[in-house]
Amino acid sequence: MAAFRDMEEVSQGLLSLLGANRAEAQLRQLLGRHERMVGRLLETQDEAEQRLRDLRALEMEAAQNLLAAKERARLADSELQELEAELRGASQEDEGLRASLGQLGLQLQELRAAQAELEHDEQEVDRTTTISIPAAVYVAQLYRRISKIEWDYENDPGTIRGIHHGPSVAQPISLDASQLSKKFISDYLWALVDTEW
Repeated sequence: MAAFRDMEEVSQGLLSLLGANRAEAQLRQLLGRHERMVGRLLETQDEAEQRLRDLRALEMEAAQNLLAAKERARLADSELQELEAELRGASQEDEGLRASLGQLGLQLQELRAAQAELEHDEQEVDRTTTISIPAAVYVAQLYRRISKIEWDYENDPGTIRGIHHGPSVAQPISLDASQLSKKFISDYLWALVDTEW
């Protein structure tokens, strides 16, 4: 703005110089002003060019920063998508594990119930065995005394063997249970028992 005012003043000065015949002094004065004005104009132009260069450098830096920020945002978005996929997979795995855990819990309850039943059965067997073993031994001894038969327990299944200690002579017993009826075997063995007391 100042440069235009100076130019206007120079122009008016030239006009007045022509009109007043003090031409030489005013011409020098106007030429000095003109030189100062051109110098200021060149300085202003240099400053404007420097500011323009600085502005372009700032714009370039801002553009590079913007591109870098966009790349970081793209990488962050990609990483976020990967994390979301992993989270979905982990959630599905967690649901599967929870279902398996529920099934294992049911199996554990069933096993505990079976264990409790088994312990109850063992206690019952122990109680029954404690009571019945002496009774069974007594009954077996009683049968042996009455029947006077000494059984051979180391034979094949389906074969009945032993020794009958009769009134006068010991007699071996060997019966094939697969070929004889149970009634026949029972009658045969009862026939060996001495009825005289």
